Amino acid sequence: MIKVDVISGFLGAGKTTLIKKIFESVLEKEKVVLIENEFGEIGIDSTFLKDSNIQIQEINAGCICCSLVGDFASSMKEVIDRFAPERIIIEPSGVGKLSDIVNAVLKLEEDVKINILATVVDGVKTKMYLKNFGEFFNNQVEAANTIVISKTDKMSEDKIEEVVNLVKEKNNHATLITTPIQQLDSKQLVDVLEQKVSLKDELIKEMQYVHEHENDECCCNHEHHHDDDECCCHHEHHHDDDECCCNHEHHHDDDECCCNHEHHHDDDECCCNHEHHHDDDECCCNHEHHHHDADEVFTSYGKETTRSYSHDELSNILSTLANDDSLGIIIRSKGVIKASDNDNWYYFDFVSGDFEIRLGRPDYIGRIVVIGSHINEEKIESLFFKKGE
Repeated sequence: MIKVDVISGFLGAGKTTLIKKIFESVLEKEKVVLIENEFGEIGIDSTFLKDSNIQIQEINAGCICCSLVGDFASSMKEVIDRFAPERIIIEPSGVGKLSDIVNAVLKLEEDVKINILATVVDGVKTKMYLKNFGEFFNNQVEAANTIVISKTDKMSEDKIEEVVNLVKEKNNHATLITTPIQQLDSKQLVDVLEQKVSLKDELIKEMQYVHEHENDECCCNHEHHHDDDECCCHHEHHHDDDECCCNHEHHHDDDECCCNHEHHHDDDECCCNHEHHHDDDECCCNHEHHHHDADEVFTSYGKETTRSYSHDELSNILSTLANDDSLGIIIRSKGVIKASDNDNWYYFDFVSGDFEIRLGRPDYIGRIVVIGSHINEEKIESLFFKKGE
């Protein structure tokens, strides 16, 4: 299967800069072909690749998404037959509709799949382009899986946030990159462009695993010894002095424990310290319980941000997260945000009240995730962001 990356963007947005970075990451391990479509008679962006010995199939004198759809398909077939690439990068004309380009790729009979679908947006000119070139500009934003906001190094934090909000109005599902491309290493950039799971999804998945496998303990709060007696939940344990794994002594002529020995139960409590609800899920000791999936037990708050934080400010926020009961039961939090008091970024991890802050390399955008039970999203929002941000 050949990966097809489409890097779109309005005229002068910075598509070539992004493609250079992708090449830095994938050239050594993959056979790559670039297909350029210039709006005009002469292709002007291909010269930077000459030293890399990359074969370029230029499609000039028209637009991929209109008069050259047929020629585009023929050119793709020619490229595949001639070069047998593992990855094809398409840089369409700046005035092309991204959705039409995607449709053209999907109609190909070759063994290809859409891999990266990115649009580069000129942050400085976003409002002007939205006003004057809405049909083409909007389509490129709306059809993208990743949106790179370029020239943010020339913009204030407030201006970047304004552009982010404008872009999100057109496309709220895309991954946003607001860090200048030059500050990201090429592998990190490609990982972001190809990623399918957000930090929030990853953290929820981690929480679900912990919820299901926490401490590898038996439901009766005993560690398993798989070479000996079998616990009531069908795991083996060591038993001494006729004591059940749930801390009840066995009387073999009397009540039967949950591990097949009888007991007297009071207040619907199992001998393994679980309350029974006999109309629901079945306990490991053959009694029914209420069990919930992680997405039913936990709630989450997540937000991308271009805001920067000092170390002291972030430390105070995380301390409040640990100690303010009005926020809910905060179990896990994770994030990466731009530092305001140095040139690096802060990475933080929070687990049940304990947290760590460390310096790290620039990430594609600031991200914050908080997971817990009965969390107050409004208060968490106001904790991380001042009113009006």
